[in-house]
Amino acid sequence: MVLEFEKPIADLEQKLQEMKDLAKGRNIDLSSDIESLEEKILALKKETFENLTRWQRVQLSRHADRPYALDYIYEITNEFIELHGDRSVKDDKAMIGGLGDIDGRTVMFIGQQKGRNTKQRQERNFGMANPEGYRKALRLMKIAEKFGKPIVTLIDTPGAFPGLEAEERGQGEAIARNLKEMFMLKVPVICIIIGEGASGGALGIAIGDKVFMLENTWYSVISPESCSSILWRSWDYKEQAAEALKLTAKDMKGNGLIDDIIPEPLGGAHRDMKWMGKTIKEAILHSLKELDKQKPEKRIENRIDKFCAMGVVVE
Repeated sequence: MVLEFEKPIADLEQKLQEMKDLAKGRNIDLSSDIESLEEKILALKKETFENLTRWQRVQLSRHADRPYALDYIYEITNEFIELHGDRSVKDDKAMIGGLGDIDGRTVMFIGQQKGRNTKQRQERNFGMANPEGYRKALRLMKIAEKFGKPIVTLIDTPGAFPGLEAEERGQGEAIARNLKEMFMLKVPVICIIIGEGASGGALGIAIGDKVFMLENTWYSVISPESCSSILWRSWDYKEQAAEALKLTAKDMKGNGLIDDIIPEPLGGAHRDMKWMGKTIKEAILHSLKELDKQKPEKRIENRIDKFCAMGVVVE
């Protein structure tokens, strides 16, 4: 999959491959030309990805090849045991979770999971959890708290599922309960936005001691398309909406709504999955080392103070 703004790069990469094939097939020395073109491609990549618009970062966060929660979990853990069900309704496959081992330390992982193909997307409900998904997440958080295990949440959702059945089963209540309970968890909680972070669907598992965003992700009360449809009665103004929402990692860091930004490989997380997994793992371990030094009461106090300070304006 090639995004619109990536096409000039893709064209040059195709020419580079053709040049390499020609040199190999006809035994011609084109090393200087190949090197020159490689330098040109690298320069174009840097210029392109360092100057992305907000809407282009939204597009990159949705890239079809971008790693999902389970991809990262299996990459950074030595062993992972997935846990299922909310013990009330069913197992919501849009919300995944379980115990994973990171360098000998057990961590409770929770995250939203999208699908790669049509069948998987339907099964995972496009990463939009129902109330039972949030109740499942809370059940796993309570298990982690009971056994003194830190929690890591991986957020990637276009929003909580807005269907009638979800509302009938208490979607709003389930998310609100998660917010309340997450503030009071005695174990360290680290939240990482790995793709899309939309509205209460994201916030339902995003109350943590440390909140990170990957470089090419977004986090907002509403998606650009939905914002455009409300304000202009059309999706045609999604780019303007994205600019107005200021939803990128850089915007969120500037407004003090997240703790830090985790860098991505040039071109996006999907360009180098192993490097991205290693970087996330390092961020988790570094944060846990810092949070372990604090007493549970202090972590809870700091967590509450951090979120209560958001949106406060002093004139």
